[in-house]
Amino acid sequence: MPNALIIVDVQKDFCEGGSLAVAGGAGVAAGISRLLASEPDRWDHVVATKDYHVDPGTHFGDPPDFVSTWPRHCVVGTPGSEFHPELATDRVEAIFHKGEYAAAYSGFEGQAEDGEGLADWLRRRHVDRVDVVGIATDHCVRATALDAAQAGFATTVLLDLTAAVAPDTLDVALRAFEGAGITTHGTPVIRAA
Repeated sequence: MPNALIIVDVQKDFCEGGSLAVAGGAGVAAGISRLLASEPDRWDHVVATKDYHVDPGTHFGDPPDFVSTWPRHCVVGTPGSEFHPELATDRVEAIFHKGEYAAAYSGFEGQAEDGEGLADWLRRRHVDRVDVVGIATDHCVRATALDAAQAGFATTVLLDLTAAVAPDTLDVALRAFEGAGITTHGTPVIRAA
């Protein structure tokens, strides 16, 4: 059965220099590109998600609490919403935009340009296994992987190609992966406490 790589939110605003930067984000972008180049036949399909905010309401906070409210980020039409330049996107078949008018963490909440959701897109191509990479391990990667598993896809998170925000929320994410039967490999990038 076909498999797929889901690249989660590897956007400028989530990498160093962005408005909601996660330490190691640029390295994750480059690492994903290296892996795609070195193992071109590993995945049958490659898709990506984008935070894509127009007016997400209380998702933006002033000041943000960094729990449920965040600094303005990935606003449609801004440079920060674009993929990081270190991420090679030539293999990406579809982009799923999420969070236009509300908070959205999981790529499975997003839609492709034609309105199709990620689960339907994968099922239409008979995908049964997904690998998840991207930013941030403890937020959007976590939500995307959990939704993938709940939707019935055999799910693996390639932690070496993720970057986490904080040790506490990373621990919560790792426990959630284990509880959902999600396979993990490697160790995420995380800023030293």
